[in-house]
Amino acid sequence: MNFKHFGLWDIALIKWSVVFATLFLVSAWAGFANWVMSIHWAWFLIIALVLAIKPLQTCFKK
Repeated sequence: MNFKHFGLWDIALIKWSVVFATLFLVSAWAGFANWVMSIHWAWFLIIALVLAIKPLQTCFKK
């Protein structure tokens, strides 16, 4: 798979598909929903920020 040919629209669609796949897991699998609800929201924010570091560095690199 060659990611160099992905445009902004493709990347946005991938992001939205991940969001909706996660919502599907939360709604269809009670164990996953219980796990998500038992974790403090700040952990998800911290993980999201850590995972965003490299893509943001690549985006803003000159």
